[in-house]
Amino acid sequence: MNVTRLNPQGRRPATDHAAIESAAFTLFDQRGFDETTMADIADAVGVSRRTLFRYFPSKNDIPWGQFDESLRYFRDQLDAIPTDAPMSSAVHECVIAFNEFDQDALPQHRVRMRLILTTPTLQAHSALRYAAWRQVIADYVANRTGGNPDDVLPRLAGHISLALAISAYEVWLGQETLTLTDILAQSMTHLRNYLLED
Repeated sequence: MNVTRLNPQGRRPATDHAAIESAAFTLFDQRGFDETTMADIADAVGVSRRTLFRYFPSKNDIPWGQFDESLRYFRDQLDAIPTDAPMSSAVHECVIAFNEFDQDALPQHRVRMRLILTTPTLQAHSALRYAAWRQVIADYVANRTGGNPDDVLPRLAGHISLALAISAYEVWLGQETLTLTDILAQSMTHLRNYLLED
C-alpha cells in the first residue's frame, strides 16, 4: 500500500512531531497499528530511523504526542490557581483546559484517542501515561491539603479525574456531534462529590 512521502525529493535531516504524527496516523489507518513499523513511518516522513527515534523513543509513544510537555503545562496550570479557590474547581477547570483543542486539531485528536483507547497493544504503555497524568493531580491535591501524594484523597482525586475524563472521551468518540469540552465539563462536575473542600 503506497503512502505519499512528505518530502518526495529526498530525505531531509530533520522533521517535527506534527509531521511524524500525521504520517504515522495515516499508516496506522491504512495498515493497522501493529502492522506498521518505525521503519515504515521513517520512510513515509522521509527521514532516517535514527532521526525518528530522536522524536519518539518507540512507536507506542507516537499516539501520545508530546505528552510530557503537556503534563508540564498541566502542572503549571494547577500551580497558577489561587490557593483560596476551591480545590475541586481548580481540578475541574484544569482538566478541561488540558483537553481543549483548536477546531482544526480535533479530527487528528479523535484519531489519536481512538488509537489510545482501543488498541490492545497500547494498553500497557497507556497505563504508564495514565499514572503520570494522575500523579499531577495527586501532587496538587496533596500540596493543597498538606498531605502526601500517596494519601487516600490525592490518589482518589487522580483516579476519579482520569475515570471521568476517559468516560467523556468514550462518549465523544461514539457521538461525533457532541462537543468534547462540554462532555468533560459535565463529567468533571461529579468530582466535587469526591474532593474535600478547605
